[in-house]
Amino acid sequence: MTTDIFHIKLGICSCYLIGGSKGIVMVDAGTPGKIRSFKRKLARLHIHPEDIKLIVITHSHFDHAGSAKEIRDLTGARILIHKFEKEYLEDGGFIMPKGVNLNGKITRPLIFPFLKRIRFPRPKADLLVDNDGLSLHEFGLDGNIIHTPGHTPGSLSVLLNSGEAFVGCMAHNNFPFRLNPGLPTYAKDIDKVIESWKMLIDKGARTIFPGHGNPFPVEVMKRELSY
Repeated sequence: MTTDIFHIKLGICSCYLIGGSKGIVMVDAGTPGKIRSFKRKLARLHIHPEDIKLIVITHSHFDHAGSAKEIRDLTGARILIHKFEKEYLEDGGFIMPKGVNLNGKITRPLIFPFLKRIRFPRPKADLLVDNDGLSLHEFGLDGNIIHTPGHTPGSLSVLLNSGEAFVGCMAHNNFPFRLNPGLPTYAKDIDKVIESWKMLIDKGARTIFPGHGNPFPVEVMKRELSY
C-alpha cells in the first residue's frame, strides 16, 4: 500500500497526516489556537478537512492536544487517546514528567509550573485504546496504534508495517528540547521509555517521526540505547 505522509507544524508540535485507502489519520493536534494555521496548511496541501477521519493524540499534554477540539469540529474526525489519559484530555490536569538529562533537570522547575496552567478547549474522546493498542486496518492503513508508556503512562505511538513510527514525545529532535535527535528530555519514567523503544525496534521501526522536530533514522535510537 502506498502511503502519503505530510509533516505539519502546529505551534511547537510536529503533527503528521498519514494517507490511507479510507482517508487520513492525523497524529497529534498541536498547541492551542492553531485552527486557522491548520486550515491554511490543509489548503496548501490540497487536502479537504473531511478527508481526515481519525486524530490520534499521543498523550494529553497541551502541545499535542491543544487544537484537537477545533480540528475535530472542522473535520468530523474521531479523537482517539489511551484510556488512562481520557480524564486529562477531557477534564484537565497535567501529567508532570521529570527531567531526565541535564537540560531537563535545569529547565523543568522553570517551565513546567507555567505549562501546567495552560488552558485549551477540552474535546471528548471518541475512541479509547488500552495497553493492547489498535489495528489501523479500519482506517485503511497497514499498521497499528501501540501503547508506548514512559513519557506519560498512556503515551501512544503509530507504527506502520512499512517501518514509519510516529512516536510523540518518545523522542525529541529540536531546540529547546535537544540539539540532536534522541531520547526525550522529559519523561515520567525513562526506564519505560527505553523499554518502549526496544519494543518498537523489535516490531520493525525504521524511520522515526518525533512530536518535536524532523524525522530521523532508527539507527540513531539504536546507538543511543546500545541496542
